[in-house]
Amino acid sequence: MDNFELYLKPTEAIDSEHETIQKVMEKVTNGCASGVEKAIELFYFVRDSIHYSPYTVSVALEDFKASTVLARGKGYCVQKAVLLTALGRAAGIPSRLAFAKIKNHRLPTDLREQWGTNIFGCHGYNQIFLNGKWISAAATFDRNSCERNGLQTIEFDGIYDAILSQTDLNGNPHIEYLERYSPQADLPMEWIREDILGYRREENVGK
Repeated sequence: MDNFELYLKPTEAIDSEHETIQKVMEKVTNGCASGVEKAIELFYFVRDSIHYSPYTVSVALEDFKASTVLARGKGYCVQKAVLLTALGRAAGIPSRLAFAKIKNHRLPTDLREQWGTNIFGCHGYNQIFLNGKWISAAATFDRNSCERNGLQTIEFDGIYDAILSQTDLNGNPHIEYLERYSPQADLPMEWIREDILGYRREENVGK
């Protein structure tokens, strides 16, 4: 049995009791009649109001705090997932973080050169408890980024899983899920830090 208290309480990173998180949650969900409606509205807020930026990758906890991501208005997959988790918990909806190892076939050339790979071990997304089950939701890429780059825009209806698409709008390979990990009640910062620093050490080999 899931311990739902874990998925409702704030943590240092998932600071769902922060004043700005509470205010935004109330504004976004104003008029919603159910938890499903609230979850949908919060998903689209994070997807489109928080610009996707792979250049915000960091090893500092402060850069992953939900209130920080909200204030900056941008983040990469893990940071956006932390924010959606915090907003969900602020709304009284059990929410947790999920992670997967993925291969991004559409990774921009500069990032491929920077990281030395298009395989990433800690892609972050969300799982939200609605209507008696956990539903996966990836609010990663905002609509503007998708339209600009020819990517599929992920839609969330609160019923079915909404993870990143296997193909882009032209049918070319995009995101390939290689491995999925156990969901987390809190941000596993040390694991994320080790993963990021591992890539950076590889970058510097031979320099």
